[in-house]
Amino acid sequence: MNLRDTIVALATPMGRAGIGVVRLSGGDSRRIAETILSFPHEPRWKPWSSQLAALTDESGEHIDQVVATFFEKPASYTAEDVIEIACHGAPVVLRLCLERAIRAGARPAEPGEFTLRAYVNGRIDLPQAEAVRDLIDATTLYQARVAAQQLEGSLSKRIRPIKEQLLELIALLEAGIDFAENDVSVAPPEEILRRIGVVESALRELVRSFDTGKYVYQGFTLAIAGRPNVGKSSLFNRLLEQDRAIVTAIPGTTRDLVSESTAIEGIPVKLVDTAGIRSSDDLVESLGIERTYSAMADADLTLLVFDISAGLTPEDRELLEKLRERRPLLVGNKADQGRQLEALDGLLAVSALTGEGIGPLRGEILRRIAPEGIAEPESGLLTNVRHAALLRESLEALANARRAVEFGIPHEMILLDLYATLRPIDAVTGATTADDILNRIFSTFCIGK
Repeated sequence: MNLRDTIVALATPMGRAGIGVVRLSGGDSRRIAETILSFPHEPRWKPWSSQLAALTDESGEHIDQVVATFFEKPASYTAEDVIEIACHGAPVVLRLCLERAIRAGARPAEPGEFTLRAYVNGRIDLPQAEAVRDLIDATTLYQARVAAQQLEGSLSKRIRPIKEQLLELIALLEAGIDFAENDVSVAPPEEILRRIGVVESALRELVRSFDTGKYVYQGFTLAIAGRPNVGKSSLFNRLLEQDRAIVTAIPGTTRDLVSESTAIEGIPVKLVDTAGIRSSDDLVESLGIERTYSAMADADLTLLVFDISAGLTPEDRELLEKLRERRPLLVGNKADQGRQLEALDGLLAVSALTGEGIGPLRGEILRRIAPEGIAEPESGLLTNVRHAALLRESLEALANARRAVEFGIPHEMILLDLYATLRPIDAVTGATTADDILNRIFSTFCIGK
């Protein structure tokens, strides 16, 4: 991939639409646009402005009236000259525009190449680049808000001071090694440990945010279980807010897993309605019950549903005992029919028929999934699995550095652990160069005085 090429791609989905946008980026953007478009007057490429033109075929015949918008470097998305050609959204017209641009010297863009160029050219950093993908893939408004905040740099702003403090410590030890003969003071072990502690605490807090943040994009699975005819399918439909599962008064209606996706407070949820659990000689129902146990094992949380208008049955008690270690959320359905069920610790009374208690149930589901609460999007929430794995790696290396200081290991060896701490952070934010370290050394110490 040659990043000096001028590239072209369709910036809107392929298919029939009112408008389709073809995007050019690179030094030859204006020349290529002037080759494939016919302007009513001399083209004036004024930054952040648009002009009417006609898309032509190879013979110069007008095919479509278009609008060409110019974004001048370095203020464009890619920090290169960018031209967006808005055509009518007929696939044949868009294909012609792309083909003509390629014949005029543009190269078809690779997947993500526009954003890659934005990163390489310093327009955005790595977390912001990944936030672009997350924003495009968002399925809930909360996901979009988190991605938008990260695109604006919320995560980068949270990581930056951690990296700065780590670099300051590295520069301090490097200077002490390289310029020891010049009487440059080196921090005692207590000071090094203090600085490590500051970095470690901030890193640990950020990694801990992934406990909640992972659900923002991965979502979670919620299994609804219980004996037959306690209203599992009715509760499934109520949480889903549509009639998806068949509901009858006949026990054992649901014999297989029924799953559907929804969202609770913007967090994606996969709801799984399961077969009622009871002793059965019916082969099909028995297979459904086996799948129920499998679904509960795979779920992030299980709702164990009881009929609150009746007492506990032996089947209810058996289920309670079997699932005790999984800490299911206990739900008493049919609250509109009266309450006969003896008190169970943590039981939530609801009515799938009337909607009573559904709001508090949704809140309790979120509390069980995210005990510390769902963070505000602007807080720099860690949502990316790659980021979390890298920062955990940093924490491990930092723990090694701490132990090295405590055992009186020479600073040269401590630096190896500190650089091992820095490398995963660089993989999140972008590389640190040797010049970055040298600049810190010479700006912090009065060397050559």
